[in-house]
Amino acid sequence: MKADAPGGKTSSAQDDYDSPWKTLLERYFPAFLEWFFPAVAADIDWKRGHEFLDKELQKITRRAKEKRRYADKLAKVWRCDGQETWVLVHVEIQAGYEADFAERMFVYYYRLFDRYRLPLASLAVLADEQPQWRPNRYTRHLWECEVALRFPVVKLLDYEPRLAELETATNPFALATAAHLLAQATRHDARQRFISKLALTRRLYQRGWDRQEIIDLYDFMDWLLALPETLEQAYLDEIHELEETTNMRYISSAERIGMKRGQEVGLQQGLQQGLQQGSALVVRRLLRRRFGELPDWVESRLREATTTQLEQWADQVLEASTLESVFPDAGKTETV
Repeated sequence: MKADAPGGKTSSAQDDYDSPWKTLLERYFPAFLEWFFPAVAADIDWKRGHEFLDKELQKITRRAKEKRRYADKLAKVWRCDGQETWVLVHVEIQAGYEADFAERMFVYYYRLFDRYRLPLASLAVLADEQPQWRPNRYTRHLWECEVALRFPVVKLLDYEPRLAELETATNPFALATAAHLLAQATRHDARQRFISKLALTRRLYQRGWDRQEIIDLYDFMDWLLALPETLEQAYLDEIHELEETTNMRYISSAERIGMKRGQEVGLQQGLQQGLQQGSALVVRRLLRRRFGELPDWVESRLREATTTQLEQWADQVLEASTLESVFPDAGKTETV
């Protein structure tokens, strides 16, 4: 049985696991490396930019045995000495032990190297809840033949003692790490999750980040720290008050509530439309049985009618002697 994923959702019940981590990784890749792998980040010439190579990664992972993971990314960067280098990043947000994780790292590494013959580094971030699981090496040997891959690993659990530091650090992945750890810690304590989520959200407004950064981090936190509906409403009220006092409407609760109400209205409209279409179908069949094929003006009225009108016409079909007598102002409509 799968362990619960962050946010209290089981891995079998949630289809799109990797989006929050992958979105942050794609949008803030330099910050990702600076936070988790500072020595690597320091050796990259960020002024030359970087490029994600998703198609290349798909080519070498297509035949691999797929395990549940959250995000793999392949990026092309330039080192400070001018050398082009590829960085393979595995963000492993799996809630449990995986026996062949190191082997998968090795398989990806040698397939990339075999295909492209470029310098390559593999990095891994483990966000599971097992402190002793730290795969960082894969080896195979027979007689005097040996092959090995050793790769750097970051374990999010190691940041637990530094939670206060994470909440005040300026790197977005510090706050992302804090959100992940708090999601694990509050999985069975909704009230504490509410307190933690509110505190982290307040931190967002104190960072001096631009609006898009705040929204991206909020979306990540909101996905991880899901709340029951009653506490979610209390949380939105707190955020609304915060935005009123700070005059910063970055993640406006009013906007979120408006979106939710819009969804509800859309659902009601959808149901109403379905009812209208069903009623029109019934009236159309009744009319055809009484009067044969229907002219265009009748079809037009059926498409545009309300449910109430359709009910009235259905009653009139039973006693009408002509098609025109079913509809008010039939003569005017027919000439249109």
